[in-house]
Amino acid sequence: MSEILTTQEKEKKESFIPKDIILFKWVSVIDKYNFFEYISIMIDSWVTISESLASVKTKIKNPFFKTKIDEFITYVSSWDSFSKSMKKMPQIFDLSEISIVEAWETIGKLAMSLWKLSEDLKKIHNLKLKIKAALTYPTIIFIVLILAMTVVLTYVIPQISQLFLTSEVELPLATKALMATSDFLINNYMYIIISLILVFFAFLWYKNSDEWKKNIDTILLKLPLIWTVYKNYILSIISSNIWTLIWSWIWVVKTLSLVWRSTNNVVYESLFEEIIVKVSNWAKIVDSMQELDKENIYFPSDFVQMLWVWEKTANLEEISVKINNQYMKEVDYSLGNLTKWIEPIALLIAWVFVLWFAFSIFWAILKLTDTVK
Repeated sequence: MSEILTTQEKEKKESFIPKDIILFKWVSVIDKYNFFEYISIMIDSWVTISESLASVKTKIKNPFFKTKIDEFITYVSSWDSFSKSMKKMPQIFDLSEISIVEAWETIGKLAMSLWKLSEDLKKIHNLKLKIKAALTYPTIIFIVLILAMTVVLTYVIPQISQLFLTSEVELPLATKALMATSDFLINNYMYIIISLILVFFAFLWYKNSDEWKKNIDTILLKLPLIWTVYKNYILSIISSNIWTLIWSWIWVVKTLSLVWRSTNNVVYESLFEEIIVKVSNWAKIVDSMQELDKENIYFPSDFVQMLWVWEKTANLEEISVKINNQYMKEVDYSLGNLTKWIEPIALLIAWVFVLWFAFSIFWAILKLTDTVK
């Protein structure tokens, strides 16, 4: 009897312990476009949605996404449509994706909409990878430079400064500045570390505020080299999403409202909000853009001209593809220019520090030798 009770107690204890603890509740872009692509292929091969979801679940490694696919299967099995099931998971699927699926699902072309979403997500993901790859080398240069400066100031300079402190020679200003910087880092390193940690957490808190988003987006759109890359990246996303949404027979005003959300930039969002108001009052998209951006800062003349051709000819697919391809190339070109400038700047900073160090030490040594003579 006691053995039975002990086993029951164990079972009760185990029931309170979660078997699968999910620490990271997020879904990557790769998981999403693989999900859309695989479901599209399965549905196109006359496999039911429930069976397709069960099959794709076996290929997904993300535990959080797996639990959501189980929920998805439950919704679909309860006779919810694919788009309605997506609406119940706003943390995974955004409004533009839901709208595209909903529009094409009503005319029986769900597989086509999922395939298009997969292709668009792949393009955006590859574009982000290009940007990260282009900025990796300059970032490594800056990190190595900071580490080298820290080592020199905290280990090398204190050893050399002992030689200068024992002498009664008037040291050069550059040497005094170098030694003072070294002393400051050594004597206040705990305060510096604590300050950096506090700044980091303040950054995380401020990052989620609307004011932070507005300030950062404004700064990014004013920095000479970064602005070009960032603007071309946003325009490539805009052109791709406009084509995808209108191709899905979604109303123009709703398309514009979904497009500005996809830019993830406060400045462009405010511009599109005003464009939506004007288009709702029967104004043309191109006329609204030109009125709000008379100097073509945010919407370049070639971008506006291509949209004008689309409005005149209604040849949406060809024009949108051309705009998207052009600005994808512009991003590549802008990234090339950015890396060409960042590398020399990083090397220049390194040379300035090396010259400061060499000049300070050798000038002080020369003064010491003159005194000895």
